[in-house]
Amino acid sequence: MDFSGIEKNLGYSFKNKELLRRALTLASYDNDFNNQNLEFFGDAVLEFIVSEKIFDQSSDEGKMTERRKTLVSDDALTPVSLKLGLDKFLIKSSGDNKNKKAIPSAYEAVAAAIYLDGGMDAARNFVYSTLDFTVKPEPDYKSELQILLQKSKWALPNYDKSTQDVGTAQKPKSRCKIKINGKTFTGVADNKQQAQKNAARLALQYFKKKSN
Repeated sequence: MDFSGIEKNLGYSFKNKELLRRALTLASYDNDFNNQNLEFFGDAVLEFIVSEKIFDQSSDEGKMTERRKTLVSDDALTPVSLKLGLDKFLIKSSGDNKNKKAIPSAYEAVAAAIYLDGGMDAARNFVYSTLDFTVKPEPDYKSELQILLQKSKWALPNYDKSTQDVGTAQKPKSRCKIKINGKTFTGVADNKQQAQKNAARLALQYFKKKSN
């Protein structure tokens, strides 16, 4: 495989091309030579680099932890990976179409591969030039809604029972319908967690507006 295209997107040329090949190879294609270990290592490399970048931006450890969590989350890494075109270079079996985790995981694996190939400076340059550090932590809508409902002595929604997969293998989607005090709120997203957050956000907005 010609990796020149993806190397151009990454802004890094590998001395050891096999490291890049491994970072892009899923277990569905090769059970022995795949990116799982690199993903594990890359998660730690990424957390270190992000921590180093943001550690002096706040004196509140909790806020820094939440910010780092947001920056390295699947929701943050997925659009970055897609922008880099990592999804188009994944080496996988023909039937492996539902593994949404593979796209953000590829970013972590590539970060580890760059670190192993070129050292920390190269990994740091890659992360700094590709990761979106403007991403802000999303409000905890589910917790805020829970507090509001408890104050009103209303029953809490069961998110898990209210969530369904409604997409296809090519376009995964989840829908969450929660009913609160006779009102139904529907959240739709690419994954169950975000669908639940969207439903909670709509409910929270409705009841806050109603109470004003």
